[in-house]
Amino acid sequence: MPHPRTPVLVGVGQLLYRDQDLAQPVEPVDMMLAALKQAEEDSQSRILSSVQSVRVIRGLWRYGDPGRYLAEAIGAPGAQTVGTLFGGNHVQALLNRSCLEILSGELDVVALTGAENGHTLNKAYRAGLTLPTKELPGKPDLKVGTQKVEFHEAEAARGIRMPTQVYPIYENAIRYARGESVAEHLKRISELWARFNEIGLTNPNAWIQERYSAETIRTPGPTNRPISFPYTKLMNANSNVDMSAALLLCSVEKAQALGVPESLWIYPHAGTEGYDLPSASVRQDLHSSPAIRLAGQRLFELAGVGPDDFDWVDLYSCFPSVVQIAAQELGLDETRPLTLTGGLTFGGGPLNNYVMHSIARTVEKLREDPSKKALVTANGGNIEKHALAIYSGTPPRQDFQWASVQDEIDRLPARVARVEYAGPVDLESYAVMYQGDTPSVAHCACLTPQGERTWVNLEDPDLIQAMTETEFCGRSGQIDSAGQLILD
Repeated sequence: MPHPRTPVLVGVGQLLYRDQDLAQPVEPVDMMLAALKQAEEDSQSRILSSVQSVRVIRGLWRYGDPGRYLAEAIGAPGAQTVGTLFGGNHVQALLNRSCLEILSGELDVVALTGAENGHTLNKAYRAGLTLPTKELPGKPDLKVGTQKVEFHEAEAARGIRMPTQVYPIYENAIRYARGESVAEHLKRISELWARFNEIGLTNPNAWIQERYSAETIRTPGPTNRPISFPYTKLMNANSNVDMSAALLLCSVEKAQALGVPESLWIYPHAGTEGYDLPSASVRQDLHSSPAIRLAGQRLFELAGVGPDDFDWVDLYSCFPSVVQIAAQELGLDETRPLTLTGGLTFGGGPLNNYVMHSIARTVEKLREDPSKKALVTANGGNIEKHALAIYSGTPPRQDFQWASVQDEIDRLPARVARVEYAGPVDLESYAVMYQGDTPSVAHCACLTPQGERTWVNLEDPDLIQAMTETEFCGRSGQIDSAGQLILD
C-alpha cells in the first residue's frame, strides 16, 4: 500500500459542446462546472464538497475569479482559488505543484479545471452577436506562473508576434538539419500528423472525428488553406472548439475515506519543469530544445525509467515542429504513437487547457491496464515553457518527486540578437506567410559571421514562392543598408 499522503488522480471529466444554440449557449465557467460534476461522477464518490483548492487554467474569457463561483457551486465555498497566467504548460505545472502540496499535507483534495468556447464565439461573431457572460469580478487567492517576453525586439521589428510565424521557422530548420528535401520533409510530417488523426479517431472526446490522409493534410485546398509554409490549416492547433475538462486529485488516505474504488486511482510518479530561452532570436539553434532534453533526463532519473519504458505517450502538439523536437530530445522513436488524444489539431486545442484533456485521456487508458506507464508533456510559448510528468496505475517506488532544471538551462549560452544589421549572412531558416492562397512575406532568420542572429523580411513574390519549393536554408547573401536581403 502506498504512503497515505501519496497523491492520486481519482476523477476526470471531459465535455464537448459541438453545436451550441446561440440563443442559449453554455459559457466557459459553466462548462467547467459541468466537467467538475462529471469528474465527481467518474470518481464514484461525493468528493466535490471536500475540495480545498479550485484551480482554473487561464482562458480567453474575461472572468476575474471564476474559481470562487465554482467553489460555491460545488459546495466548497471556503476553498482557496487559484489562477494561472497564459501558457499551455500550466496544466501540468499546476498538477505537479498540487501533488507536492498533497504529499506535504498542505492539502487533501484539489480540483483543476478549464474551458474554452472558441467555436461558439466564432459562430456568434459571424452572426453579429455578442454572447452573454457572467460578471465574476475579483482576483484568485493565488496566481501562479511566470511570464517573459516571448518575442525579442528583433523579431517584433519584422512583425513576428504570432506562434504561426515562429513554429514554421523551427520546422524548416528541422528539415535542413535532417538533410531532407522539401518534398521528403513535407511527406514525413504529413504522415506524422495522419498518425495523430488516426489516434484521434479512437478517442471519443476528440473534436475531429473525420479521417484525413497524409496527402490531404499536406495539400492546400478550399478547406485546408495554407497558413505558413510548410503548414496547412490541418497542421495547426485547432482552437475552434468548445471543450471543458476537470481533474480531481487527492491523497491516498482521502481517497480511501471517500470510498473511491482503488481501481480508479492513477498515480503521478514524477514531474519536471524548465523554461528555454524566451525567444527564437537568442537560442543556439532553431531545431532543438535544451529545456526538454534536460527536463526529460531529470524526469527519467527520478522515476528510474528510460524512453522505451512508456506504454503511452502524449507529446504537446500545437504544430508538428514541437512534436519532432520533443521526440528527438526525449529519445522517442518518431514513428511510435506520440499522442493519446489526436493532438491539438484533431483532439482539439482549447488553448491553455489542452493538457487537461491529455491527462484525462491518460487516466482512462491507464485504468485499462494499471501496470502500464505514460509520459505527458506540456508546452507554453514558442517551444519555451515545459512541464513533464510520468503516470501509472501502479504506485511509484518512491513518493512523488519533482525537480526544476532551470539552473542548468540558465547556464547555457545565448546568442546575441541584432535588431539592425548590414553585411554578410547565412539564411538559417524562414517561414513563408500567406494571404489567402498567395505567399505574401517570408520571415527569415539569418546568422552573421560573428554568430549573431538577425531577421529580415522578403516580399518578392517569385522568390518567396520558390522558398516553398526548394531549399533556401543555408544560402549565403548580404543584407544591404536598406535592410534588404540579397541572396548569392
